[in-house]
Amino acid sequence: MKRKSVSRIALFAALAAAIALAYAYRGLLNVAALEGWVNNAGALGPLLYMAVYAIATVLFLPGSVITLAGGALFGPVWGTFYSLTGATVGATIAFLIARYLASDWVHHKAGGWTKQLIEGVEQEGWRFIAFVRLVPLFPFNLLNYALGLTRIGLLSYVVGSYIFMLPGALAYTYLGYVGREAVAGGEGLIQKGLLALALLSVVAFLPSLIKRLRGAPTAAAGKLSSADLKQRIERHDDIAVLDVRPGKDYTGPLGHIAGSRNIPIDELPRRLAELDVYRDRPLAVICRTNRMSGKAVELLYAEGFTQTLLVSDGMVGWKKHGFDTHENGVGQEQKAD
Repeated sequence: MKRKSVSRIALFAALAAAIALAYAYRGLLNVAALEGWVNNAGALGPLLYMAVYAIATVLFLPGSVITLAGGALFGPVWGTFYSLTGATVGATIAFLIARYLASDWVHHKAGGWTKQLIEGVEQEGWRFIAFVRLVPLFPFNLLNYALGLTRIGLLSYVVGSYIFMLPGALAYTYLGYVGREAVAGGEGLIQKGLLALALLSVVAFLPSLIKRLRGAPTAAAGKLSSADLKQRIERHDDIAVLDVRPGKDYTGPLGHIAGSRNIPIDELPRRLAELDVYRDRPLAVICRTNRMSGKAVELLYAEGFTQTLLVSDGMVGWKKHGFDTHENGVGQEQKAD
């Protein structure tokens, strides 16, 4: 057995044992215990708190109790910073563990809807991270490991997690702070309580914001791969192809699909009339990958093009499959002859 395989098995066994042990003794992790640990640590209290939060995240222990404790122990500002940092460190460790243990295996074995799901997550990138961090529809600790099985970039994952977990961390930390103030009989409890409720309300309304960030029109319009597009063209389906790359790229090394129409993305708003015939017909939008075409799909969908489709892997995918392309109207296979 390869050394790497042995180390992966050992790490998995150790992680599973640690999670089981943490679950068995989960009752020891409470606000009173955290307060005692932090106070006994003195100046190192904040570091101990963040370390506990990170370990708890890796071992599937609930973070809400720790976040509330952070507000009670450190106040709303520093409590939010320490909670957010500890949670992000733990989430990053879990992400890296999953990537090391099984990412390669998943990408080799995944197929069907599983592969489509993973590819969809990867294409969304930071927008997907924003969605799952701001909208708590998925278990936080499990999600950290699940995202490690994708090929989302580490930097995007860490930065996106830190930024988009901030609203929730702030709301729960402030709630913990208000609870501590209430027990201590502090002043201005009504105002602080109302502010805590306001913060929680903001978090509750975040799903509508995320729909805008994720580009809901693109999701509504649908996607297809270059291979799917090739099949539909060969079947002579009623589908047109819009290439939104600049002219020099349209006739450049990647070439273009025969019969496609080229309207660069920056010219599209003023040339929509040229596409009126496709308002109620399938229109596949393509560029090099899917960045410009994604913006074009959103624009077209908003303008009433109800059957607009995003070619998810773009001309890069078309070329990768070895499909024939054209440069200046001449097929590359013909040109080589």
